Amino acid sequence: MPTDTRNIYAGKVVNLAVDSLVLPNGERLQLEIVRHPGGAATVALNKREEVCLLRQYRHAAGGWLWELPAGKLEPQEPPASTAKRELEEEAGLQAADWIKLGQMYSTPGFCDEIIHLYLARELTEVPSHHGKHELIEVHWLPLTAAIAQVLEGTIRDAKTMLGLMLARSHTNS
Repeated sequence: MPTDTRNIYAGKVVNLAVDSLVLPNGERLQLEIVRHPGGAATVALNKREEVCLLRQYRHAAGGWLWELPAGKLEPQEPPASTAKRELEEEAGLQAADWIKLGQMYSTPGFCDEIIHLYLARELTEVPSHHGKHELIEVHWLPLTAAIAQVLEGTIRDAKTMLGLMLARSHTNS
């Protein structure tokens, strides 16, 4: 636990602070910590065991990435609600069957973001409504092919890589 926190920046998505703390070994130091509200991502599988993947433009990553439908938790919003909301907004899908796959820290060396991972099945299409600032293409790929792309390095987004690998244990693939 920090003995002192100095807030440096407060933005729309993240805050930056410097925490003064004492490590379990007694060492004192200051760490820059990015505070993030967390997020949720969904592996949406249809009856043919095809996964919904988004090809999305990400400036910070230098271009286009393959990702699962995902988004930031809103204040007081449970992660499962975020997953459902983002699946509808980004992919135009709703699901009747949900399984929590787990959660992950995105970059624990300097950020407290936790991403909750879900598997969604029994899908129905609904209108999508992502914002103008989101450049998103919706694609469907057999889960086995998506996992092959993880292993060959085509899919490089960590939440997507982990979500696909965890989802495999809940399928016949």
